[in-house]
Amino acid sequence: MQLINNKKPSKNKVNITQLLTVATCTLLGTSAQAEEEKSWEFDTALMYYGETDRVQATELILAGTKTFEDEKTLNLKLTVDALTGASANGAVAQPNVQTFTRPSGKESFNTPANETPLDDTFRDTRLQFNAQWTQPFAEDYRISGGLHLSKEYDYLSVGLNANIARDFNQKNTTLSAGVAYSNDTITPEGDIPTAFAEMVPPGNELNRSGTEDDKTTVDLLLGVTQVIDRQTIMQFNYSYSQVDGYLTDPFKVVSLVNSNGMSEKQLYENRPDKRVKNSIFWQTKHHFLSNSIIDFSYRYFWDDWEITSHTVDARYRIPLGDSYIEPHIRYYTQDAAEFYQPFQLSSNPLPSYMSADYRLGKMDGITVGVKYGMPMKNNTELSFRLEFFQQSSKSTGVEEPGVLNEVDLYPSINAVVAQVSYSF
Repeated sequence: MQLINNKKPSKNKVNITQLLTVATCTLLGTSAQAEEEKSWEFDTALMYYGETDRVQATELILAGTKTFEDEKTLNLKLTVDALTGASANGAVAQPNVQTFTRPSGKESFNTPANETPLDDTFRDTRLQFNAQWTQPFAEDYRISGGLHLSKEYDYLSVGLNANIARDFNQKNTTLSAGVAYSNDTITPEGDIPTAFAEMVPPGNELNRSGTEDDKTTVDLLLGVTQVIDRQTIMQFNYSYSQVDGYLTDPFKVVSLVNSNGMSEKQLYENRPDKRVKNSIFWQTKHHFLSNSIIDFSYRYFWDDWEITSHTVDARYRIPLGDSYIEPHIRYYTQDAAEFYQPFQLSSNPLPSYMSADYRLGKMDGITVGVKYGMPMKNNTELSFRLEFFQQSSKSTGVEEPGVLNEVDLYPSINAVVAQVSYSF
């Protein structure tokens, strides 16, 4: 589970896959709503995510659902994130102390010998608001539309989405199609670095290409949800995404090293300005006669950066009287992007694109955890979740010269996730 582990994780966009889960929730009784019930329902959560010696995040979520007459619903969600800690800048570890310039260009920081360079001034707060309206359109049809707004210190994302669903086979089969569009603007501290420009000491003139840049994202989704029997439901989705614009991380560098593996300088990375992503998703939920529920899913992802990934996720809800316990395990594996390299030899010509960001590298990740939920008064519920996450980066087969054989170029990341939720 790759949650929040860097200055610029993937931006939160409206997940139009979620628009297809209504039938699943209804069958399993997790969010059934009687037609005559018109009051608001709320879900609140407070989550903590912490990496060892790296990023720490606290997230507060407030979501509300209002059901009107004629099966019309309004969903509102407010998310507030506070992130602090240290973030890897992409440079390689060295057997000596290294000095790096902070993004502002006004200060520097030192990294001890044999340690991965981490910028410890990582601070950010994100405020995100989502709204979604769903209603019947005609017999056996439902339409949905929504918007999202996300704002950080140096990042603004605005988006819209729309979805249409058609029921067949006495509402046992649902076909769905959705589209989402977002426009993101980044205004990083210290402005936009010129591709492959050298990181210079504080006080020197920075080589910058502008104060801000943007990107646009178009997501398309096709899905089918099928009721297999009274206890089982399946879902299949195909999603396509095209991203255009500024996709480089302005805070990442690549170390230029000599034949002995010693770092000579740091160059700002450069990524393509277009990315096409595809994925297929399969999910099955089965409600056993013992009232336990298994939820299993698999996702295969590929893109034109030559990244491929596999994700397997399984949850098993076990009733304990009126309460329940839900063990969870998730496994993720990823191949590296074609332009990923942990360092660049100074004797080789610079490629067109290059990044040492470990998120684009080869890796495995595993999450194990458990959730405990218990009913409260007036049909409310209180739940607790605790999970442990480990991400292991791997070598892509690049030969490591000289001193780079003596340092850890692919450090693992360990994290803990704790969450408390209350529904009323």
